[in-house]
This record gives sequence, C-alpha cells and structure tokens, in this order.
Amino acid sequence: MSEKTIDYSKGIYDARQLGTPKMLILGAQHMFAMFGATVLVPLLTGLSVSTTLLCAGLGTLLFHFLCKGKVPAFLGSSFAYLGGFTIVSNDGANPENLPYACAAVAFSGLVYVLFSFLISAFGIRRMMKFFPPVVTGPIIIAIGLILAPSAITNCQSNWLLAFVALATVIICNIWGKGMVKILPILIGVLVAYAVALLTGAVDFAAIAEASWFGLPVHKESMGLFAIDGSETFISALFTIVPIALATMMEHIGDIAAISATTGKNYIRDPGLNRTLLGDGLATTMAGLLGGPANTTYGENTGVLALTKIYDPLVIRIAAVFALVLSFCPKFEAIINTIPTGIVGGISFVLYGMISAIGVRNVVENKVDFTNSRNLIIAAVILVCALGFDSVGGITFNIAGMAVNLSGLAIAAIAGILLNAILPGNDYEFDEGTNDGEGASLRV
Repeated sequence: MSEKTIDYSKGIYDARQLGTPKMLILGAQHMFAMFGATVLVPLLTGLSVSTTLLCAGLGTLLFHFLCKGKVPAFLGSSFAYLGGFTIVSNDGANPENLPYACAAVAFSGLVYVLFSFLISAFGIRRMMKFFPPVVTGPIIIAIGLILAPSAITNCQSNWLLAFVALATVIICNIWGKGMVKILPILIGVLVAYAVALLTGAVDFAAIAEASWFGLPVHKESMGLFAIDGSETFISALFTIVPIALATMMEHIGDIAAISATTGKNYIRDPGLNRTLLGDGLATTMAGLLGGPANTTYGENTGVLALTKIYDPLVIRIAAVFALVLSFCPKFEAIINTIPTGIVGGISFVLYGMISAIGVRNVVENKVDFTNSRNLIIAAVILVCALGFDSVGGITFNIAGMAVNLSGLAIAAIAGILLNAILPGNDYEFDEGTNDGEGASLRV
C-alpha cells in the first residue's frame, strides 16, 4: 500500500501496511522513549543497566503474550520503587542489601496476580466498582503532574537543547508530512543531538571504555535476589511490597489512558485481569533476575498519542530492540551521551500528554463535578498524590520496621476508600468499546 493511501489521522492499528523498514523505525522510537527513564532507575539504585534492559524487553513480551498481543503497552522500570530501594540499601551505603530488595520486588508482583484472580472470581464489574472514572481519571492526571517536575529539572540542565527538542517535536507533529509526522520524538532527539554536538555538550569518553558485548545478567554486578528469614529481608518485604498498591493503580490508570488514546477498551478486552497478571508476573520475573520492578510506561502512551500508530507489534519490536541492546554495553554508553536537556525537552511533551489524557478520560465518561461527592474524591486524590509526593510520602513503623507509602499510593488508597464509603456510588462499568479518538497535539 502506498503512503498516499494511508490515512494517519484516523489511527493505524495494523503497522504492517507501512512496511518493515518503517515498522522498525517506529519500534526504535518507542525504544528510545522508554530508554532514558528505564536506565535511570538502575543508575539511581545501583542495579545493572543491562539487566534492566533485559527485564524490560522480556517483561514486555511476557505481558503481550498473556494479553493475547492486543495491548500496545511497554513495560519499563518503575520509579515508584526508588524509595523502597533507597531504604533497603540505606541510601546506597549497603549495596549488599539490594538482592533482598529484588526479592521483595518479586513478591510485590504477586499482589497484581492476586488482584487479577479476584477479578476473575468476582467479575470485573464488581471489582471496577472500586475504580470508577472519578478515581482513575484524577490518578492519570496525577501521574503526569508528578512526572512534570522531572521534566523541568532535566530541561534546566540545558534550556537551549530542551527548547530545540520540544520545538522540533511540535513542528514535526503539526506541520510534518508522512513519516516525519509520525516520528516526532526520534527526529526531535536527532536534531537536538546535532545542536549538542555543535555546542560541545556531548562527552564521548565513556564510549571508548565500553565493550561491544556483555552478558546482561551476572551475579557479580547486581547479586540476583536473596530470600531468607533475616531481619533485612523481612524489612525489605514490609518496605517494598506495599508499593504495589501504588503501581497497581498506576497500571489501571495507564491501561485506561492507553484505551482512551487508541479508542479501544482494553479493560474489557483482553481484560484488566490479564493486563494485571502480565504486569505482575513481569515484575516478579524482573525481581528474580535482579532487576527493578516493571510498570506500564506513560512515555510510550505519549508516543501512541502523538503518532497514532496503535499496533502492539510496534511495541514488541521495541522490546526486541531492548533485548538485543541489553547485550551491548557500547550502545548503552552511546545513549548515555545524550544530554539531559534533550531528555527534558522530550519529556516536557510526553508527561503533559498523560495528564491531558486523564482530563479527557474524565470528560468522555461525563463525570459530574457539580456533584459534591465526585468533587471531594477528585480533590483528595490530587492533593494526596502531589502533596505527599512533595514530602516523600508517609513513613511509619510496623514491628520496628519502617514502611513508606508514596504520594500516589496514598492517593490511590484515599480515592478507593472515599469512593467506597461516600454514598451515591452509582457507577456501572461499561464493557462496551471505547470509540473515542486518541488524544493528539494535532489541530
């Protein structure tokens, strides 16, 4: 099929019509969208970057297998677990504790599996009574807003490069034609990187020192996982497993966001039970391999919204790229030369798209904010998510062990409880398809 006969504006659900070369480029774009955030987690926690890429690739493919290949989601490393890793490793002072943290991550994935079974046992309508749009919408909004400061911080390192990247993405997306219009992220990075080269903002020293091939999983670099009856392991469990409450809600919000973006209701088909099972088992696998927890990535949802290429095959291509690159430390070093300012410029768009999709989710589901009940739930969720996130969440002791709940976890719990307690919960989950058009920057 020629490019002239393809209507990009309506969304493309079968990328094969674009041809193999274009699909590979699209997969590379998704791979780049997740790369910066995914590798940042191991850099902050002391885990292996290569192992993290391996877990992201394998986890994404496992997720797609369990979801019948229907959901265009990429699973990268979760930032929600950073606090847990910091506590367990004593802010990096005790790296020998990281295997216990990885084991706790594996157990946290089983929380997803349990909830998946509950949906299968009691039905999605009964379970989703706890997660109406008045709860999930504000949480989607909060996810984007929580990420926003990170984008600004990255931009501050070099506002020129951030502006070039941001401007290129907008120009390509609004005025571009053909492949230029659906590759704004990759083009934005390349153009900004060229400017970085001209201004001397790129350091190539690490590339020469890196080898071309290396195994992504080896005990010497990150210690795999450790399970025993020690106080360190028990403390790691109490610290990290509760974080699953936040990431599970993030998952529900992300699946709702992807559904709103693509116009297909993935909560109904293949079902929230399957998506939770896929995400949970991917996280368990990552922990057992010595990597950070996986989570559905909002960055890739932003790419879906910008490009309107909704075929999950493109995401699986990105996963294969991640697998291949996990064996190449040289490429990792090359990617790490991309200045932080460029990442900030790209994130500026993607993170905003997430919150915008959350707003759309509330609007399309006709949530009535003249109703005090709905207004209170949304208000509490947003203040809890943003307010508690700004102070590092809540830390309390259980049997002499510190447990931390992030702002998003607190918001999720508060929203669910308020929705269950306050009278007037007349929400009925609609398993019909979502026919809405995906969010886009196009005018």
